[in-house]
Amino acid sequence: MTASPAAQRRLPLPEFIALLAFLSASVAFSIDAMLPALPDIAAQLSPDNINRAQLVLTAFVAGLGVGTLFAGPISDAIGRKPTITIGFAIYGMAALSTYFAESLEFLLVARFVQGLGAAAPRIVSLALVRDLYAGREMARITSFVMMVFIIVPALAPLIGSGLIALAGWHGVFLAFVLFAIIGTTWLNLRQGETLLPDRRTPLRLRPLLSAARVVISDRQLVLCTLILTLGYGQMFALLSSAQQLFGEAYGKGDQFPLWFALMAILSGTGTLLNAKFVMRFGMRRIAKWAYIMQTCVSAALLIAMLGGLMPEALKFPSFFLWAVSVFFMAGVTFGNLNALALQNMGRNAGMAASIVSATSTVLAMLIAVPTGLLYDGTAYPVIAATLICSGLAWFLMRYLRD
Repeated sequence: MTASPAAQRRLPLPEFIALLAFLSASVAFSIDAMLPALPDIAAQLSPDNINRAQLVLTAFVAGLGVGTLFAGPISDAIGRKPTITIGFAIYGMAALSTYFAESLEFLLVARFVQGLGAAAPRIVSLALVRDLYAGREMARITSFVMMVFIIVPALAPLIGSGLIALAGWHGVFLAFVLFAIIGTTWLNLRQGETLLPDRRTPLRLRPLLSAARVVISDRQLVLCTLILTLGYGQMFALLSSAQQLFGEAYGKGDQFPLWFALMAILSGTGTLLNAKFVMRFGMRRIAKWAYIMQTCVSAALLIAMLGGLMPEALKFPSFFLWAVSVFFMAGVTFGNLNALALQNMGRNAGMAASIVSATSTVLAMLIAVPTGLLYDGTAYPVIAATLICSGLAWFLMRYLRD
């Protein structure tokens, strides 16, 4: 289903999906590539409280949440390509400055700014898809994007480990600069502008407020935002504690990049299944059953652990499979929920995408940060948080329509 007039230049669908995945992957790569660096950052910049190193991840996500509030409206006013280009410029310059960080405070500020820049490729890529597609066809395309989005960053910890071996943890940030250069060049050389001048919304207060009122008055969008908040919260909580859980709780620190890559690749099958079945079963039904599955799996694992029912030999395998299920759930829910949220937005897609992503990302930090800081050498806090979030998401899914 086509949602707008033809763009000035439209890429073949496979390359279009690959480009969107690369743009979106700037976020996942900026988080996942840092995971192997956290022990070194903690030892060098925060030796008295190693849990504070997790803030390197959450500072980036906080900047991302704030940035998404502005990226969408700006793209509605000046176009998708210029907004993404500006965002990548901010992202790259912040990454370059972070290379020289010698204190945790400076590192956190630079990571926050890097997150601000990453908001543009992340959120505007959704609006770019909505310019051209709508409904289940949009959900199908975003499922393929999510597949690449999950599989490509699976290699990020391996890349991060290699860079750390060559140049220390500072060297990881040079990869982010290269990432920004590739994304900007690919976008500007190959993809035409999808929001033509006659469809743009002036960046003035009254039109912005009018568009925002239209967006926040949509009941479907508000519900999707709340559900995405719960989904992002449990996923970011797991990401924040992943390196410590694998390394300290289960003694897999040396193999962490390999285990993480395997986990992400297995999780990527969720997006394939969603792309195959979303046209048949619909977005809401698939997302609802994903949250039901996650609630049941998390409850069963937590009961087994608390009750001492888990044999020693099965402790790590059961945790690993549970972690796979968390990312699998993301693959079959996030694309569908974003498509459901933007379904009625049309020309306000940029504003809508910004409000949905900014709100869900910032509120997710209220779940992820406390859960990460509660890390006590076990997986109990993150499993309990996932159980609560998935259960609430399951309840809210009852009020969505397909």
